[in-house]
Amino acid sequence: MPKHSLMAGAVLHALWLFAASASAQEGDQTLPTVEVTATPFNASEGAQILTPAKVLSGAELRNKLGTSLGATLNDELGVSASGFGAGASRPIIRGLEGPRLRIMQNGMGVGDVSTVSNDHAVAIESSTARQIEILRGPAALLYGSGAIGGLVNIVNDRIPTELMPAPTGEAELRYSTADQGKNLSFATDAAAGTIGLHLDGHARTTGDYRIPGFAAPGDAASSYGVLPISFTHSRSLGFGASHIGDWGYVGASVATRRDRYGIPTAERSSIDLSETRFDADGLVRKPVEGIRSIRVRLASTDYEHVEQTAAGAPASRFLNRTLESRWEAVHEPLSGWRGTVGIQTERNRYSALSASTGRADTVPITRSSSVAAFIVEEKDVGPFTASAGLRLENLSRSPERAGLQDRSFNLASYSVGGLWRFLPGYGLGTTLSIAQRAPGTEELYSNGPHESTASFDIGNAALGKETSRNIELSLQKTEGLVRWRGNLFQNRVKDFIYARDTGVLVDESGAIDPAGEFRRRLWSQGDATIRGAEAEVSYNLRGDGLSLRAFADTSRGRLDGAGNLPLQPASRIGLDAGYKRGAWRSTASLIHAYRQERLASFEANPTPGYTRLDASLSYDQRIGRTRVTWFMLANNLLNQDIRLSTSLLREVAPQPGRNVTMGVRTTF
Repeated sequence: MPKHSLMAGAVLHALWLFAASASAQEGDQTLPTVEVTATPFNASEGAQILTPAKVLSGAELRNKLGTSLGATLNDELGVSASGFGAGASRPIIRGLEGPRLRIMQNGMGVGDVSTVSNDHAVAIESSTARQIEILRGPAALLYGSGAIGGLVNIVNDRIPTELMPAPTGEAELRYSTADQGKNLSFATDAAAGTIGLHLDGHARTTGDYRIPGFAAPGDAASSYGVLPISFTHSRSLGFGASHIGDWGYVGASVATRRDRYGIPTAERSSIDLSETRFDADGLVRKPVEGIRSIRVRLASTDYEHVEQTAAGAPASRFLNRTLESRWEAVHEPLSGWRGTVGIQTERNRYSALSASTGRADTVPITRSSSVAAFIVEEKDVGPFTASAGLRLENLSRSPERAGLQDRSFNLASYSVGGLWRFLPGYGLGTTLSIAQRAPGTEELYSNGPHESTASFDIGNAALGKETSRNIELSLQKTEGLVRWRGNLFQNRVKDFIYARDTGVLVDESGAIDPAGEFRRRLWSQGDATIRGAEAEVSYNLRGDGLSLRAFADTSRGRLDGAGNLPLQPASRIGLDAGYKRGAWRSTASLIHAYRQERLASFEANPTPGYTRLDASLSYDQRIGRTRVTWFMLANNLLNQDIRLSTSLLREVAPQPGRNVTMGVRTTF
């Protein structure tokens, strides 16, 4: 039996012993719950046994904030990060990423191109969010065929849904030592009669960050002590307003974002990103007999980023313009069934063109449109809860280049599940799901160089749709001071789409050249299987006094008959401890990731294991109606050379070394 399997078994046994011993000390105390807005029933976090969820909010979210969404979520159960420099790190859930993981803002798609390549940033800001929700499991499929792996929903309340009796808000200023980073963020809400108002924004600048040793392991010719071209510059501003009454609300918002960040590769390229976004949201309560509420949401994004060479010359221009709508109706219980039905539409125009000539050297202008209908229902029968969901979708892609064929896909996804509450606070559940995903524009029609990844990508217009069959077993305790959960899952994917690295070097025209700077990648298909397990136990996680959390997660993805899937996450174990008393709060976190040697055929070197130690200390004080929090965060205190197995840059770009962040936050 492999060593990491033995260790995982030992860790799971230790978690069970910890839960058993802590349960003996437990009284009738209960902890506050957090509502998950991205679930069909807006249930509490602890009730998500059929759709395993995690919500980051409050002090926990602020302590984990990074310069990217992936860095913020990297320590959560079953979640890792792509680690493509400080500016572009996207979350990976259970070994699945890119187009199989949907990123949303307030329940609507982000509208960027971060699913296309790891060097593309997620165009959304975590520092102005009220909470971040993670869903792993079948219910995520109701938000699109791109949610096979799960979804992440960033909630920023940009469109107010309730009237504030007095102005409220939050502002934060922080400085970090490893990258000389400076960050200012704020969000505020107010009301004028029946009009709710919201304003938020941020500005962040970081330099090239410090690393413990050489950028490339054992290569004295590589950079030492600092990782070149790892800087970030980012700013955003958003405003929203809504009319709110007992009947519901209707509102709109506008936001702009501008990023510039480096790609720490030998090409020393950088990306200049801009986006403008418009949202509208309206909800009417009890519009007709039998309907509890009707909600309509619209989102329009105008996204652009330019990939620049080391000399600052523009190389490629990526454009994406999207219009998405979502119509949902929550009905009154029918024969005990409660649920939501709806329709979702999306249109977008995407391209990756030469910045100098305007030619479609990478991806041609392609128009895509989709229409989907969905329903999810739930019913309680004694101690049992039954759940079922269905999504039917049609998606079409039309490239504007001669010789490329239009494609249309009919997609069907459904899930069924059951939960047995065999004791108060305890639940045993299982879910079965089948989900289908259409190939993305870049997977079908790419045919050109990608400067930031140093790859020459060649699509396949004949690719078929993916079909994923997932089974999951869950056991958890959701009440009291001690809470725990365990998940086992298997995902079998027919016609899994992946980029196959041929190992051939080519020039910018695609011609074979042993000295070429681009590696040729072909979009291909093959059957795949992903299996994994997760376990977590916590004590007094949100209460005063001592708090503890331990976790372990592992997953493995294989192409049937063709070896391992690329960029698979390492198995991990972790332990968090915290203490809160009066105005003081402190935490310490220790995470160990094991050596990852389950490599794809074209991956050369295993990723060494590492141990990361983090800590935090904060102090709250009241000044009138304002609460001021002084805080200090320390990351990678052991100054470990950390290389993520999920990063394409793991052999040339380690994670930051020892870093101390100091700051102050005010809320009123």
